[in-house]
Amino acid sequence: MSSTAAMSVTDAQALLDENFAEWVRALDLTVTDFCPQFTVLHMPLAPHLARVGGIVSGQALAALADTAMVLAAVAHAGEMRMFATTDLHTQFLRPGVGSAIQCRAEVVRAGKALVFTRAEMREESSDKLVATATATFYAP
Repeated sequence: MSSTAAMSVTDAQALLDENFAEWVRALDLTVTDFCPQFTVLHMPLAPHLARVGGIVSGQALAALADTAMVLAAVAHAGEMRMFATTDLHTQFLRPGVGSAIQCRAEVVRAGKALVFTRAEMREESSDKLVATATATFYAP
């Protein structure tokens, strides 16, 4: 895909379905928004994502955030590029419960080799903030 052609939500979903690890795809993520300014992913909560106590595991939230931020970097670039996570920091603010988590990710700054991103994860029905994350990606 050239940098002059805008990637669509469908393109982003295909990129996710065809290029990410099987265990990431097992999160059942759906791309709901995909534009140069931000990307939004939807993750339905299911028993295989729960930890003791019935809340979504921190590992699932971190993987959701990392995936959303990678796709935000791709959307910002305007083309499929390979990004390697060099730093990922996740803050867990409250238990993730309910039916789904929405993750909104954006690029804070993009340099020649490094892309800095941030994400917010909210419980879908209440819109309560569950976790935040920041990441730095290397773009070779």
